[in-house]
Amino acid sequence: MKATLRLILVLLFATSATFGQRTANIAISGGVTNYTGDLGNEKVFPFSAASPGLAITLRNFLNNPKKSHNLYPAFDAQLRLSWHRLQYDESTAIGDKQGTELRNYLRGMNFRNDLFGTEVDFTYNFFINKYAPLSKPRFSLFLSAGVGVFYGKPVADLFRGDIAPENKYYYWKDGTIRDVKENDKQFGNVIEKDGEYETDLQKWMTEGQGYNKEANSNPPYSNWNIGFPIGGGMRYSFNKLLTLSAEMNWYLFLTDYLDDVSGRYATYEELKNSFPDDTEYELAKYISDPTGYGTNGVIGPITSVRGNPDRKDSFTYVSLEMAYKFTWKQKGIYGQ
Repeated sequence: MKATLRLILVLLFATSATFGQRTANIAISGGVTNYTGDLGNEKVFPFSAASPGLAITLRNFLNNPKKSHNLYPAFDAQLRLSWHRLQYDESTAIGDKQGTELRNYLRGMNFRNDLFGTEVDFTYNFFINKYAPLSKPRFSLFLSAGVGVFYGKPVADLFRGDIAPENKYYYWKDGTIRDVKENDKQFGNVIEKDGEYETDLQKWMTEGQGYNKEANSNPPYSNWNIGFPIGGGMRYSFNKLLTLSAEMNWYLFLTDYLDDVSGRYATYEELKNSFPDDTEYELAKYISDPTGYGTNGVIGPITSVRGNPDRKDSFTYVSLEMAYKFTWKQKGIYGQ
């Protein structure tokens, strides 16, 4: 984040030193973020993953309307700071469907990842507004593409309170969550999740990361990742200073671990190697496989699949934005 702010200041100084008067647009947007990855009960698009997102954007700082005679240049660059909440809970009912009616209910997986990012985007404006007194509203369509650095750690709500064996959730096939394992002798108590995402999934080696005594083992993944936003939208010049926009972006990543799920369940041998303490070992087995239906502890064609490593994680961001144009002057040897 600090590096991006320094870059913004350098660009603003450079452009203002070249031309006596400069303009730029500072914008704030809010909208809906939809994660797409290895968790989900919908077959096409996980609409139930809808979560909030925010962004602050600086654009149009390379344009000098006095010289270009355009409110927006055909090609432009923008700098953006953003926050997106990615989350999904495979045990949450969707409409009338609950319990085993949900495609992945018996996995019992959930996660939340508050992703903070900084990015540089390049835009192309199809309709350029001429720099003139605005007598009526003007519209502009645009496309954008860029690259950014994002940080976020996947966490999960897997315990009622502290991370302890007695606080585990048990997913019954009737769609209820209880405090005991499903069986014919005792029914236990129906409980609700407490909504606290207390479990840092990366630390629990849920897919056997870090175990180097077995072929094809996975190294621990990083919470820092590279993302590639692509998108487009429409801008509406309300007046000389205020612009409203509607935009949709699709963020593609090189990682498959934004949700902590990628390939297969950890084997019991891998977990025992990482967590030799018996209590931690039992907790690690539960965190990797919350319902106990996913794996029998060995790699096999039926019990090993946890996700799809060939499909990287991504998310969409549909937003509304308000931008304000500000102007500044800098006098110097190149000033006007």
